[in-house]
Amino acid sequence: MNESRREALKLAAGAVGIAAICAWAARAQDPSQRTPSTASGEAQPDPGVDPKRAKTLLEQNQKDIKKGIEKLFQLASELKDEVEKTDSVTVLSVAMLRKTEDIEKLARQIRDKAKG
Repeated sequence: MNESRREALKLAAGAVGIAAICAWAARAQDPSQRTPSTASGEAQPDPGVDPKRAKTLLEQNQKDIKKGIEKLFQLASELKDEVEKTDSVTVLSVAMLRKTEDIEKLARQIRDKAKG
């Protein structure tokens, strides 16, 4: 029974990480979320936003997403290592459950940031 819990925890952590990355990738590929383009293929800037400021914000957002994904991968790897170290007769610790909650929270933050 404990082994099935571990496997479920591993799958949940992996699924959260994959879901966050997929949401981010889908957002980047969704043509409805892109700005309309002109005949020359250039994107039309939003008249209310300074183009330099918009570019800076987008670059910062992308850096934040990358940092978040790296942190998510690190947490998921740590959780996987902890689960593998724990013997099969031990119940999952509260620390492991907190780590899964942290992973879920970080994945949601990445998803929200990717949505814009």
